[in-house]
Amino acid sequence: MCDACIMNAVKDRMLSRRAFFTATAAAGAATALGPLSAPAAMAAGHGSVEDLTHTYDADFPTYFGTPGISSEQNFNFAEHGLNLMTLTVNEHTGTHVDAPLHFSADGASVDEIPLSTLVAPLCVIDITAKAAENPDAQLTPDDLKAWIAANGEIPDHACVALYSGWGAKTATDAFRGFDGEKQHFPGFHVEAAQMLLETGAGSIASDTLSLDHGISADFATHYAWLPTGRFGIECIANLDRLPASGATIVVGAPKHRGGTGGPARIFAMV
Repeated sequence: MCDACIMNAVKDRMLSRRAFFTATAAAGAATALGPLSAPAAMAAGHGSVEDLTHTYDADFPTYFGTPGISSEQNFNFAEHGLNLMTLTVNEHTGTHVDAPLHFSADGASVDEIPLSTLVAPLCVIDITAKAAENPDAQLTPDDLKAWIAANGEIPDHACVALYSGWGAKTATDAFRGFDGEKQHFPGFHVEAAQMLLETGAGSIASDTLSLDHGISADFATHYAWLPTGRFGIECIANLDRLPASGATIVVGAPKHRGGTGGPARIFAMV
């Protein structure tokens, strides 16, 4: 069948479906759906959902300073009756997952991350005060000890998130903090990552471009964390909307075979 024939068939089918739904929507809503409301299936103890994912495009900052995504429109609605684009995406763009394979020779790829680890208790550790004074600030073992003293032990398989306030800077040059030679933004100190390995935490997350702070020359935190089979999250958003403890993170990790990571839709149940 020719392309034009296919497009015309699609349009005819869409018009037919549109007429059907227009005629039945009111009755269906009244008799089948009942009053519109939030889903009743929220996990016990959670009453709301917060989006932890930045909306990204070619202007979103990346570690290397070059655009992380481009798109080409293959079909548009005016001409073809549907919209469809081809995306070219760097795996480590926007809010994204770092799989163990990212910093190891034979670690798990992103499609191999166990599903059970993608839903986890969320611990938010606030270092905004020292990050405001020093863009090279790091989350240290002392920060972890202070959080534990205030909130209790870090739960098994938890995601431990560094909240530096950097998520509010994505539209500015300060997010990368590039001075012409090095970048400047907060991250995890390697000793904090090593301490978290002993607690049984399953993942770590940062609201900056890297698990390591920007001036790191050796990616010590990446090398300490990812080769153990655990994963990381970078450029996580909206941590300011969450409590220090009690939320549950859900990580919609991508599943392309052999991937070192990839953009993810992440949210928290609070």
